[in-house]
Amino acid sequence: MKEPEVNLELAIEHGLNEEEYDRILKILGRTPTFTELGIFSVMWSEHCSYKNSIAQLKTLPRSGGRLLVGAGEENAGLVDIGDGLAVAFKIESHNHPSAVEPYQGAATGVGGIMRDIFTMGARPIASLNSLRFGKLDDARTRYLFAGVVKGIGDYGNSFGVPTVAGEIYFDESYQGNPLVNAMAVGIVKTSIFASAVAKGEGNPVMIVGSSTGRDGIHGATFASEELSEKSEAKRPAVQVGDPFTEKLLLEASLEIIRKGYLIGIQDMGAAGITCSSSEMSAKGNSGMKLDLDKVPLREEGMSAYEIMLSESQERMLCAVKKGYEERVRDVFDKWDLHCEIVGEVINDDKLVINYKGKLEAEIPPFELVLGGGAPVYTREQKEPAYLNELRKFDFNSLRESENLQKEFLKVFSSPNIASKRWVYEQYDSMVRTNTIVGPGCDAAVIYIKRTNKALAMKTDCNARYVYLNPKEGAKIAVAESARNIVCSGGVPLAITNCLNFGNPYKPEIFWQFAKVIEGMGDACRFFDTPVTGGNVSFYNESPDRAVYPTPTIGMVGLVENLSHITTSYFKDEGDLIYILGEDDEELGGSEYLKIIHNKVAGDSPQLDFDVEKGLQDTLLELIRKNLIKSAHDVSEGGVICALAECCIINEEKIIGAEINLTIKSRKDFSYFSETQSRVIVTISKENKREFDKFVHSSNQLFFDIGEVRGTSLKINDDINVNLNELYDLYFNTIPKIMSSEK
Repeated sequence: MKEPEVNLELAIEHGLNEEEYDRILKILGRTPTFTELGIFSVMWSEHCSYKNSIAQLKTLPRSGGRLLVGAGEENAGLVDIGDGLAVAFKIESHNHPSAVEPYQGAATGVGGIMRDIFTMGARPIASLNSLRFGKLDDARTRYLFAGVVKGIGDYGNSFGVPTVAGEIYFDESYQGNPLVNAMAVGIVKTSIFASAVAKGEGNPVMIVGSSTGRDGIHGATFASEELSEKSEAKRPAVQVGDPFTEKLLLEASLEIIRKGYLIGIQDMGAAGITCSSSEMSAKGNSGMKLDLDKVPLREEGMSAYEIMLSESQERMLCAVKKGYEERVRDVFDKWDLHCEIVGEVINDDKLVINYKGKLEAEIPPFELVLGGGAPVYTREQKEPAYLNELRKFDFNSLRESENLQKEFLKVFSSPNIASKRWVYEQYDSMVRTNTIVGPGCDAAVIYIKRTNKALAMKTDCNARYVYLNPKEGAKIAVAESARNIVCSGGVPLAITNCLNFGNPYKPEIFWQFAKVIEGMGDACRFFDTPVTGGNVSFYNESPDRAVYPTPTIGMVGLVENLSHITTSYFKDEGDLIYILGEDDEELGGSEYLKIIHNKVAGDSPQLDFDVEKGLQDTLLELIRKNLIKSAHDVSEGGVICALAECCIINEEKIIGAEINLTIKSRKDFSYFSETQSRVIVTISKENKREFDKFVHSSNQLFFDIGEVRGTSLKINDDINVNLNELYDLYFNTIPKIMSSEK
């Protein structure tokens, strides 16, 4: 097949602009070949180069705490957890693929993030996700939701890693552009973790794993443009996953890393061979010579362009120590996987690609990569006009409720608050037998075998808050993640992030992004939770709108003693119920305001770092002193919904409560307020004196609000709901919607 003539018009079709095309001509000193144009187009796409975000990302804290490997250094971040072990974790998006092919888009998102973990030499021990969809009463939304959930479940269950935590929200802003963010966590010995590097002249380069096909070509550029009516035609840009092959690849990769056969290894994710070969070479200040005739193919007649840009799944590129080629081949033969020498490391600053006797590409790899020659832009910023209007909203103009119980039940059964059991029952959360606390509580907790420790993990982001106040909303996302870790008995260690935004060329969108980075950086520095890495996903726009700015935070914490593990639900009749933290009656961006009044308005809740840190320190010390029996943070739906969850989320033992809340101004404001830095805890009566004394001495505000008892939730004289009714609303709302034929 004759290749097209390379010119500016073709470069623009590949997503490059005139300035970038001129830069390519200058780098090469000539017109690029068609294959070279394809290589530049994917490596300089937003998805691979972060050209519109890297200048902002560099302001985030990427050192501190127990961090061993920070953002951008390797395939995933690495944090020391003692005993010669480290935790590797990362989150990434697969939004655009999931919008056009939800099953494979979500499945391959899980597969890709798992490979980032085990290329570090870490064995994956847990999977999490953060999902956003349009309104659930829409048939298209239900199709996307069901497909994504099945894709995540089928891949994770088959691969054999438990899916233990996550979050799911539904809002009109995600209609047609769902967000599918996948996170993975793994454990590795600090002495044997692997690097994504190629160096040492003459060391062989091997492709291992699956064969290469045409699936996923230009997946990186597809992820770097807005969704449109034409997006459905780009299904070939969505990869196809095989979790059973990935399981074999996991075991083979960990074996060759453990045995010391490698110089470096990298997953072939976005941009396939192109990305892994150029990034490994650039990291090692080396070059690489590849012979594409040696690449195992599963389709006939593939061109060099297609081979280099294919994003076929379950493949790795390995730089192997010279003389160890046969040992590596023996390992992959044992696991029945392809393993072929396709080139070698060279000391020249060139990525040299040959195919069928022809030189297809010769490019300095450093010019291709993030942190090297890839373009870096700082876009125009402009505060969105909508903010002034929304922040003028007068909450006192809201009608006062005539039936608080009716409104409470309506908010509690909102799909954003109702149990996601319909989802997580499709996931295997117990495989590998390390799961101590699974889906449903504030954070998941995973046992670290042969120790007395565990890891707590969570994803968090309230995008409405970020929409109303990007900086404050990002601070809250970090703080709430940490609060959930602490509520589970853990010490927050570090974060990974998945930053989902609209088109960065729109000044209002880029202003949101810059403010989010500012808030996130401030919070991470304050809580000493450095950024280990993550993902930026721009262009999350349908023809109608951009999604809410959604900076998803994934956090991991260390539970230093298994006896400290704490869960959210009430335990025993007669236990006393307290709230730590004070309510400021903040309803901006609240679930109550949206569900009852159909408004997203006001300012987000405000976060005081010192108040939040004081709460977390006090709570952690209470847990270590064995003074509390449960802890659950107050978030969406306010204290009234949090109390209801405490009564029923332990399905084996639902138990009621009698509550007396002090009202500051209006009952609806107090009940549904989403003021931050508040946690509901329970204690045994015999610990009351010691509890009160310690909390007083910590200068922590706290309020005795009631007692665990009975078969209903009673709040003042306004709420008296039987637990069976609460249980049905909470656990059956989403299944009923998903089985409907609207």
